[in-house]
Amino acid sequence: MGKPTGFLEFPRKGPSYRPVPVRLRDWHEVYEPQDDQAVAEQGARCMDCGIPFCMQGCPLGNRIPVFNDQVYRAKWRRAAEQLFSTNNFPEFTGRLCPAPCESSCVLGIASDPVTIERIEYEVAEHAFANGFDVAQEATRETGKRVAIVGSGPAGLAAAAQLRSVGHAVTVYERSDAVGGLLRYGIPEFKLEKSILDRRLAVMRESGIKFHTNVTVGAGGSPLADLQRNFDAVLLAVGSTIPRLIAVPGADLEGVYPAMTYLEAANRAVRDGETSPIDAGGRHVIILGGGDTGADCLGTAHRQGAASIVQIEIMDRPPDERPNDQPWPTMARLFKTTSAHEEGGERRFSTETLEFVGPDRLRGIVLEDHSTADTFRAPADLVLIAAGFVGPELEGLGLDAPSFVSQRATLLVSDDWRVEAVLGSSPVYACGDAVRGQSLIVWAIAEGRSAAAAIDAHLSGEASVLPAPVEPYGLSW
Repeated sequence: MGKPTGFLEFPRKGPSYRPVPVRLRDWHEVYEPQDDQAVAEQGARCMDCGIPFCMQGCPLGNRIPVFNDQVYRAKWRRAAEQLFSTNNFPEFTGRLCPAPCESSCVLGIASDPVTIERIEYEVAEHAFANGFDVAQEATRETGKRVAIVGSGPAGLAAAAQLRSVGHAVTVYERSDAVGGLLRYGIPEFKLEKSILDRRLAVMRESGIKFHTNVTVGAGGSPLADLQRNFDAVLLAVGSTIPRLIAVPGADLEGVYPAMTYLEAANRAVRDGETSPIDAGGRHVIILGGGDTGADCLGTAHRQGAASIVQIEIMDRPPDERPNDQPWPTMARLFKTTSAHEEGGERRFSTETLEFVGPDRLRGIVLEDHSTADTFRAPADLVLIAAGFVGPELEGLGLDAPSFVSQRATLLVSDDWRVEAVLGSSPVYACGDAVRGQSLIVWAIAEGRSAAAAIDAHLSGEASVLPAPVEPYGLSW
């Protein structure tokens, strides 16, 4: 513990946002730099608790008190060694994770929790800037070959882990670029794609091979071909079927799933073009109050929307932790993101009844549950950010009841194996395809655990790789 009185001396303070009028004119990340002294003070707030509940709250089991202390002492290399030993991609989680660790911070019982997520970001950026080790290199080659289908955070984490112990790893991605939702689902103002490309360069240098524009399954390479050509196959295909709203007018032009909109916007930013689904000058309605809805909100601001209303069917969350969500659980609280600070209206307890046409979207009919009033709002672009209902399994031939759970996700055994798939090599699965739509930190944790199971199978003995979590449903 670097400073026993740090939590008494220093208030919680994260980095400042760039001014709204400035950041709305570009797609760069929204934060101003935070100097090392300010970061050290935040590290000093950590109380180094006898039982670090923050580590329990983190699916990866990050050694949070240890790297907080090292940051306070300006020992950035040692902080990086601790962080990268449990988290393959802290440069991603330090930007995108909702920080369940902070909900579990003991300091948060009676005060504001430590800025763990931002400290993680700073450690990762110092590591890259100063040439510290940001990946574990293989010291031998096993001669075993593993195919990974999907290049989101789960697939990338598994690839990094398997390569670190000497297996030859090939990653297949059906899109035209590697990264999954990190590439086309997360807006540039939250994760500049240069950060993703920086990590992929490290992975390629380690020997991992990536193939894009490759569809595994119907219309592409059969899963059985991968089984014949590799010693193990891992499916990290995500949960990509959007949850839609089945009301009259749902098929009108102007109604889109959020991810369709975000992918088009990300591609347009990359290519310096105008998106084919552009919010410029339009009255935009966003259905869904979560992070994806906020991503749509920030994107529509930057495209110059005439008006934006974000609608949530549930009641407004409380500002403070309610009694039925006690510490150290991750409570559902009212959240204001950088996108919300940029403008737009938010409505809660409001249900969608109809999309109004007739030729294309002209408006939306809504019901306010708090008053039972029904009203029509102008809308010529509606973005449905209501989550996802499961992975796309039909093309893989894995949509039969023997392969899927009641939640329409892939069924795996306690070692992440899809036992119903027969063939010459075993098939494993992890990430959102197994858990359902979840957090990036869970995807990384599951990718690491699945890699440990695959390594144990290939080596015929207990894996040296850590397995931070069990498959969803087995430990709940």
